Amino acid sequence: MPTTNAPTRRNTTMPTANLRNVAIIAHVDHGKTTLVDQLLMQSGMFRSADLEKLAGGQHNLIMDSNDLERERGITILSKNCAVTYTRPSGESFRINILDTPGHADFGGEVERVLRMADGCLLLVDAFEGPMPQTRFVLSKALEAGLRPVVVVNKCDRPDERAADVLGEVFDLLVELGADDETLDFPVVYSSAKNGWATEDLDTPGQNMQPIFEEIVTGVPAAGGDATAPLQMLVTTLDSNSYVGRIGIGRVFRGTINAGEQITLVKRDGTKKNAKIGGLQHFEGLSRIDAASVSAGDLCAVIGVDGIDIGDTLTCLTTPEALPPVTIDEPTLTMVFRVNNSPFAGREGKFVTSRQIRSRLELELERNVALRVEDGSGADEFVVSGRGMLHLGVLIETMRREGYELSVGKPQVILKSIEGEIHEPMERVTVDCPNSAVGSVIELLGSRKAEMQHMDQMGASTRLQFDAPSRGLIGLRNRLLTATQGEAILHHVFDRYAPKVGETPRRQQGALIASESGRVTAHAAELLADRGILIVKPGDEVYAGQVVGENNRDNDLTINIVREKKLTNMRMATKEAFVALKGTKQMSLEAALEHIEADEIVEVTPVAFRIRKIMLDESARQRVARVAKKAAANV
Repeated sequence: MPTTNAPTRRNTTMPTANLRNVAIIAHVDHGKTTLVDQLLMQSGMFRSADLEKLAGGQHNLIMDSNDLERERGITILSKNCAVTYTRPSGESFRINILDTPGHADFGGEVERVLRMADGCLLLVDAFEGPMPQTRFVLSKALEAGLRPVVVVNKCDRPDERAADVLGEVFDLLVELGADDETLDFPVVYSSAKNGWATEDLDTPGQNMQPIFEEIVTGVPAAGGDATAPLQMLVTTLDSNSYVGRIGIGRVFRGTINAGEQITLVKRDGTKKNAKIGGLQHFEGLSRIDAASVSAGDLCAVIGVDGIDIGDTLTCLTTPEALPPVTIDEPTLTMVFRVNNSPFAGREGKFVTSRQIRSRLELELERNVALRVEDGSGADEFVVSGRGMLHLGVLIETMRREGYELSVGKPQVILKSIEGEIHEPMERVTVDCPNSAVGSVIELLGSRKAEMQHMDQMGASTRLQFDAPSRGLIGLRNRLLTATQGEAILHHVFDRYAPKVGETPRRQQGALIASESGRVTAHAAELLADRGILIVKPGDEVYAGQVVGENNRDNDLTINIVREKKLTNMRMATKEAFVALKGTKQMSLEAALEHIEADEIVEVTPVAFRIRKIMLDESARQRVARVAKKAAANV
């Protein structure tokens, strides 16, 4: 969030009756960030440069401030802003808008945001309807006691089916155990992209005023006694090179003042006295210096040493902590290692275990859903998170910051419940062409998934499964192959259940470089029939690096740097043109899903490479013989 330096502090207190705190929750790509941008624009909170971005049709959404968010078109970090809505009668309302991630992998962000809200806008696509992440975030909102205002978005789509989607939302609320009052939810139809909303599709909308009105009337006013002893819960951290940590949260009770002496109650119950060095209030996309902030409003606190997520700021005389933020446990774990490949240190700026440890500790301060433990060696760290995307974004962020490391195969976290091993189960939704339904069911079935529901939607079919999390590792690419790239996969953690069977391993073996050097076109041509390469001519490789997928299920060591022998003999085919087969380009997440237990992904700011943990071929063969002998004895 940009910060403006005001020369003087001012009192920004507003009566709680005219204050609304609303979270916007939705599935990925249902348009919630676009909606927030429109609300900001139509409330007059945009700068002229921001308006030019929207007018130019850029997907450079103002609320997507992170580079990865802009590239992927998703929300990763929760954010908040404030707008002022003035009714035609002249009555003004201050609305704090909280934009939340839609991916279940970022559930830590979702749960923290919902603690600051009094109501929520439930945004659903007018064609797709409720999706797995809609269910996830909505269940969290209902647990927090928030009543939803339903916004059916993208009603300008030619294939919209708003009436059916509304019925699906009602069914979902019933399934999640909503009470009668919640089921009597207000509804608004909108097109965030075109900037209009209406309460009746037969009456064209002109602007976003119907949504503002539903927020004012459908979301409870912010509560809290401004005269009671202070209680503020810290739910987000920011940092500044000049002032250090900045704690962001909601004042639940009392009034907080700049320069005030307070008691900081930590998550573990320990207390210490501190002084509020500075106080900031949200206005549009900016933070402005404030003299005080009262109950029900959000603020940023500067100058409190050691402030952390889940801490409570209270008064000195009667320090009383608020319940800390509760976060679901991680379901996936990976081992981060110091990079020890032949290319170690050539491409990264931060390469030592001390530097990696410091970066992970910094991440723990903001990413409350993350867990970091020491590994079996001094150069290993066991990092656990909510899913592949959660950990993949962390790795990609570190890579862009200049870190160099190696990452092992993702493993699900098992639990022992009443003496029986349980594993995480996920609710999986696949949208695919009708012609590919059989292939999808067969593929999911081989990974221990059980189909729960099937709905035909025109030329496509929606399939719902219950599947173990371990069965989803490496599934996406195979699913796209089975459906000619037309399948859409979504999944969300559901529960822990008894472990059943074994998941089949990767069907293709690896093509492994036998020597170091640069990949030659001659070698690539000779090895074209062996499998699919993931490197291209000119790339530098080292012995033990995985350079492709074998057509068979065994690993094969190849000479990918072989050069063409030169002779003084002229050949009739000397000038013949050879077309090389295309190489397979893998994303970071695809590489992490692809590797087996004896492989790791080398991640650097320049590239990422798949390699064997043991680079020496003879050492790998010895280990294989020992394992084969042990299996025979069993």
